[in-house]
Amino acid sequence: MQPLARLPISGKPAGVAVSRDGARAYVTSPEGKFLSVIDAKARKVERRIAIEGGPLGVAVAPDGRHVYVADLYGRRLVEIDPEKGEMRSVGVGAMASGVAVAPDGKTILVADRDDNAVSVIAAATFQRVATIPVGRHPFGVAIDAAGARAYTADVESDTVSIIDIAGRKRLAALKTGSRPYTVALAGGRIFVANQHAESVSVFDAATLSPIGTVKVGEYPEGVAASPDGRRVYVANWFSNELWAIDAASLAILGKAETGDGPRAFGAFIRPSQ
Repeated sequence: MQPLARLPISGKPAGVAVSRDGARAYVTSPEGKFLSVIDAKARKVERRIAIEGGPLGVAVAPDGRHVYVADLYGRRLVEIDPEKGEMRSVGVGAMASGVAVAPDGKTILVADRDDNAVSVIAAATFQRVATIPVGRHPFGVAIDAAGARAYTADVESDTVSIIDIAGRKRLAALKTGSRPYTVALAGGRIFVANQHAESVSVFDAATLSPIGTVKVGEYPEGVAASPDGRRVYVANWFSNELWAIDAASLAILGKAETGDGPRAFGAFIRPSQ
């Protein structure tokens, strides 16, 4: 693997989300207090959208019409129309971190880190309709392709929580490595990046049984699956690398150097065009 381009984005960029069609990417800068809108094909920053507080987690609606940003400090989720620049917000829990949107676009989940819970937002009304208790300090959150289950990486309890979205309850908690931060789903498996263990824990999504552990670089944070589910990519924050893992064999397929401190918190893989 080789870097194709590097774009200058200030403000300690952290969260990344790519639209389903691969046309645009969105990057949050918590220290800069803005969201960068990127033309992913041309590989250039189109503009910035100011967001007060601490914009961190980010996700894109399936139709691309709205972008959702978690405000880490403001206890809110911000909905942005990237074309019109219009935005509105809804209150969520303390230290809102990861964001995920269901495949049908009807439900948004926010990991409320300091409340040890997940907020459930109805996209149509943009109102919080439920909260679901999970493990201690949930950070990353992911939703499966059926929109039935969600998964949170619970940093302080060293678990990944399995959530029944319709039933609005936690079904199980699986033991991970030390300080899990993010979750990705690929090939019927759950992949959890463990920062302090410098590893990825892998589970069977159907049986919830552990499959194995993959050693990766230093302080992994971002983890995301390729659209075909054949590969999982891990951004290693301290070793400045992106690793590719075969989702079936768990073999390391390649590594690429990045800039200093890659976080890639979110669904950061662009579909091939």
